[in-house]
Amino acid sequence: MNAARVAERSVAVRVPATSANLGPGFDTLGLALSIYDDLVVTSLAEPGLDIQAEGEGADEIPRDETNLLVRAMAYAFEAVDRPMPGLRLRARNTIPHGRGLGSSGAAVVAGILAVKGLLEGDVEIGPDTMLRLATELEGHPDNVAPALFGGLTIAWMDEAIPQHKKLLVHRGVSPVVFVPGFTMSTSVARSLQPLQVPREDAVFNLSRSALLIAALTQSPELLLAATEDKLHQNYRAQAMPETDRLVRALREQGFAAVVSGAGPSVLVLADGPGRRLEAAAVAEQVTDTPWEAHMLAVDVKGGTVKEHAGGST
Repeated sequence: MNAARVAERSVAVRVPATSANLGPGFDTLGLALSIYDDLVVTSLAEPGLDIQAEGEGADEIPRDETNLLVRAMAYAFEAVDRPMPGLRLRARNTIPHGRGLGSSGAAVVAGILAVKGLLEGDVEIGPDTMLRLATELEGHPDNVAPALFGGLTIAWMDEAIPQHKKLLVHRGVSPVVFVPGFTMSTSVARSLQPLQVPREDAVFNLSRSALLIAALTQSPELLLAATEDKLHQNYRAQAMPETDRLVRALREQGFAAVVSGAGPSVLVLADGPGRRLEAAAVAEQVTDTPWEAHMLAVDVKGGTVKEHAGGST
């Protein structure tokens, strides 16, 4: 593709939020959810960056090359041996930042998808390459895999190469996410976990992870037992007492509640739409922290990119 054609191309990208771990599936399981960040990227003939953002985190988003999305694009252009052109970015974000819903993974995926779209017809960036690049940038495949591919994903590393398997979620599974006003650092959350765990805890989580796949794809009535965890949530509870309190209260009432990603949001995998309203009633009563309830669907498409007629959202 010649430089003139690249310079005039504009693409629209949409990426879903994700919830990783899902209780026992630490660093392995992830679910795509129907909250989205939208982005329009236009390549320019002249070098430079023109970044505008609205919505979640708009005031904190860098407007220079330190922007995570721009860094992801630069990484992808370099990986396929193409120069990065000047860029105009128009972002509309609805994924909460720092709340355990994969906002950083979504930014990485959006950047890679934007490069895929801008280079269409010149370089083919396939699913395996996108997952590899996103994992190299994000550090773990469990968030970026569902953001890329949608649905429920199992992610693993095979000789340092990320792999994934996408599964369809049973139509009876109805997610609701409770989002607080405070944030949580993923690095801080990870620092609270021990390097070693008791053998019986590891076996416990292996059994629950296997059961969770069955519960999410075939038997939603098993979700409460399937979302039990002994590997990470208890260790992180000290940093998120309100989150821990809500998870415990919901589970005592029979709801499959887990910490979403590194927290502090709480994900409930209800076994029917009506149960989500009951969960919201529990959340209103049990803590002093206000929780914003998001009644969601499982996103089945994952991230998308398509040609865009103009340069704004």
